[in-house]
Amino acid sequence: MSARSRLHRAAHRTGLEILGWTLVVLGIAALVLPGPGLLMLVGGLAVLSQQYTWAEKRLHPIKKQAYRAARIGVKTWLRIAVSALGALCFMAVGIFWMVQPPVPGWWPLGDEWWLPGGWGTGLSLVLSSIIALTLLVYSIRRFR
Repeated sequence: MSARSRLHRAAHRTGLEILGWTLVVLGIAALVLPGPGLLMLVGGLAVLSQQYTWAEKRLHPIKKQAYRAARIGVKTWLRIAVSALGALCFMAVGIFWMVQPPVPGWWPLGDEWWLPGGWGTGLSLVLSSIIALTLLVYSIRRFR
C-alpha cells in the first residue's frame, strides 16, 4: 500500500469521525434545544457505526425511536400544521435576530442583553427551521 493511499484512508477516516461526532453532539444538544435531535443522533451514529461496533449496537434502538416519533408527528394534519408553523416561527425569529433591530424603549434590561449572540444565533435558528421543515416533508412522504 502506497503512502498516498494510506494518507487518503487516514484522512477519510478522520473526516468521517469528525462528521459522526459532530452530528452526535449536535443531536444531543438538539434534544433540549430547537432541532431534530433524535434524527441528528441517528445520523451521527450511522456514520460512526462504519468504524465502531458500539455505535452500530446503539444505532438501531435510537433509529427505531426516531422513526416512531416521526410517524407520530405526522399522524394528523393538525400535528403537521403545528410543526410547520413552529418551524416557520423559529425561522422568523432567526431572521429578526439576524436583522438586529435597535433596542426598543420598553426593553427593561441593558442594551447588551438585547438579542445576544447576534448574527450567528439568528443563522442557527434559521438553519434549524430549514432542517425541521425538510425532515417534516421527509416524514410526511415516508409515513403518510
